[in-house]
Amino acid sequence: MLDTYSQALTSRVEDGNSTGPERHALLESPYGYTPNASLSTMFLAFFIIVTVLHLVQSIFYRRWFLLYTVVLSGLLEIAGWIGRVWSSHDVLQSNPYMIQIVCTIIAPTPLLAANFVMFGRIIRRLGTTYSRLRPRLYTKIFFSCDIIALVVQSVGGAIASGDDKPQSTVDLGSNIMLGGIIFQLIIITCFCVLAYMFFRAHHEDRPVRSTGPEETPRGKIHGKIQLLICAIGFNTALLFVRAIYRTAELADGFQGKIITTEWPFLVFDALFVLLATFTYNVFHVGRLMETEEEFMLELKGPKSHVSNSSQSDIPLTGKRWEFQQV
Repeated sequence: MLDTYSQALTSRVEDGNSTGPERHALLESPYGYTPNASLSTMFLAFFIIVTVLHLVQSIFYRRWFLLYTVVLSGLLEIAGWIGRVWSSHDVLQSNPYMIQIVCTIIAPTPLLAANFVMFGRIIRRLGTTYSRLRPRLYTKIFFSCDIIALVVQSVGGAIASGDDKPQSTVDLGSNIMLGGIIFQLIIITCFCVLAYMFFRAHHEDRPVRSTGPEETPRGKIHGKIQLLICAIGFNTALLFVRAIYRTAELADGFQGKIITTEWPFLVFDALFVLLATFTYNVFHVGRLMETEEEFMLELKGPKSHVSNSSQSDIPLTGKRWEFQQV
């Protein structure tokens, strides 16, 4: 598939002096179109802005896990959009095409991993007895699966890209990339099901596990924590739809109708991933939820250890505690 484009690009160079309809056919873009230069530059600028903001916010709020999740996702998007801007000015180059397609496919994977980390921490604040998985398992299982999806997509992209490869090798790489996207779609689906089960059990106040020394007490969904939950839900929904689009795109093939039409990519990939990333700029976990260390101090220490309870989401009121309205 990708090798077809490499061969076509080589033939264009060799036959660059052709004229008439033949030359017009040879100059056909590997995208199936020429990327819009203005829109490509605009998305590149937006991704640079939100990524720099996330870098600053991560350092300011000391949320280091965002560096290898959200910030990494932004850097991959920037690389991909540099490739598209490059292609918009020289569409016959194969390198920018390969860069943009690989980077934009794998970029949202680290962003999705941030959801798993944050949701595990939310469970600790709302009551671990309502979750079928312990909070750390959300990070270990789903984060690990997300890394596997990232590696699979990266390996597939590496196999499929490059010149002078047999068609069977290129098809193998393309299928591996498709498998990575499908696996990611399954991960998101399982995550959504478990999240729904948790919130339903929490709403009905029906613990699914017995209370033990390692369990945290029940908390109500108010104020800042509610905003963060809505942000995670919105982010996950955008990435879920985007994964469906990418699955259909890769299943249709690199010469299919979907991948050779620009507007679906701009809407269901570029815009959706940008909105998902920007959502965490506005509803930042550092502003809406305290660190794990602060949470444990609130949970274990006496009230006198809290110098300013108005700055915390979780003032204790005995065995059961509530998030205060901010």
